[in-house]
Amino acid sequence: MTDQDQAIKPWGGRFSEPTDAFVERFTASVEFDKRMYHHDINGSLAHAQMLTKVGVLSADELDQIQTGLEAIRSEVEAGEFQWSVTLEDVHMNIEARLTDKIGITGKKLHTGRSRNDQVATDIRLYLRDEIDTISKELTRLQQGLIALATQHADTIMPGFTHLQTAQPVTFGHHLLAWNEMLERDYGRLIDCRKRVNQSPLGAAALAGTTYPIDRAMTAQLLGFEAPTENSLDSVSDRDFAIEFTAFASLVMTHLSRFSEELVLWTSAQFNFINLPDRFCTGSSIMPQKKNPDVPELVRGKVGRVNGHLISLLTLMKSQPLAYNKDNQEDKEPLFDTIDTIKDCLKAYADMVPAIEPKKAVMLEAARRGFSTATDLADYLVRKGMPFRDAHEVVGKSVAYGVAEEKDLSEMSLQELQQFSDIISDDVFEVLTLEGSVAARDHIGGTAPKQVKSAAERATQKLQQR
Repeated sequence: MTDQDQAIKPWGGRFSEPTDAFVERFTASVEFDKRMYHHDINGSLAHAQMLTKVGVLSADELDQIQTGLEAIRSEVEAGEFQWSVTLEDVHMNIEARLTDKIGITGKKLHTGRSRNDQVATDIRLYLRDEIDTISKELTRLQQGLIALATQHADTIMPGFTHLQTAQPVTFGHHLLAWNEMLERDYGRLIDCRKRVNQSPLGAAALAGTTYPIDRAMTAQLLGFEAPTENSLDSVSDRDFAIEFTAFASLVMTHLSRFSEELVLWTSAQFNFINLPDRFCTGSSIMPQKKNPDVPELVRGKVGRVNGHLISLLTLMKSQPLAYNKDNQEDKEPLFDTIDTIKDCLKAYADMVPAIEPKKAVMLEAARRGFSTATDLADYLVRKGMPFRDAHEVVGKSVAYGVAEEKDLSEMSLQELQQFSDIISDDVFEVLTLEGSVAARDHIGGTAPKQVKSAAERATQKLQQR
């Protein structure tokens, strides 16, 4: 290793030969961790202020560091910063550039910290900002769902179990089911943020530092709730990244379920909804095709996020305390998860308000498949028949309808009475789709007024965020 090489590497004094060129590239992370430059600079600014307070830096040195770091921030944002693989990562690149700019004072910045606590701080700062962005996009998607649900609180469609017609519901009620999934996701995200928002800065390499640092000060300057409690855990913990990725896996699972339904509903076989052309693509060979590529692609992306979760869990499962180079592998899965979830939420938040339900098609579909059979059973129970007997009666009525190709609502009173003589003229009130939907008039039910009330409550929750 030449003197110049040793000067480039802040740890080079221990080594007698240069790093192998392949190993240098293999171990470098700057190509992906440079996205944290903003947070690395903010962490350094807070660290420098604290070092000045405790007497390690002078006021003049603090001013030099602040001016230099802000100049570097401007260089990066202007695309003028020269990133170097030789300098390994975002931290050493910025520190080296600072020293170039302000001389020996730049070398004092790293006093009382290590790259171990520095990177742990940067990741938390970066993820915290991304969580705030994602929470806003999640809220925007929920707003779109709730607005569409309110608009279609009385738009009748078939509800399914086993993808078979079960009971009539409304399109609004179905959309609010999606919203409930996202509401749980939002709660998980905010809960995750609390554990992200702890400051490891000051833990140094693994055992803290002998300098009289003030960790509470740096935590406060960086907007953290508090400093972390244990230096060993501080530099090696990546639970917060795993927890965020677990949140993302659940969000993607939910979006994938939404996507599956949208893909089905846009098919010629269902024909329940229309997606505007701007969210679809065509075929290179079949001119009639309109493919729902946005929901299909979202459905496909769940695999990569689930894979990142497994990757991070596997990364951490055998690591002894404290920091290990393995942890460099935490960033790419985390970063790609962040990028993927933001894109998918944006796509859905833009697309959902533009969904156009085909009311007549949905209504006709709800008429098929004997969707009011349960209502007939409930009617018989209210007339005094035990439920299991009512179940049997309705089952025979359905079998008759299948044979005669008649829905229950299309049968005459005489046809229905052959299965039970307690059936009377009032039965037709419960066999209509509108009557069936309106009868489930309770919290969580399908009655249009209940759907509207649920939408109002959901809106109030969003307004309280």
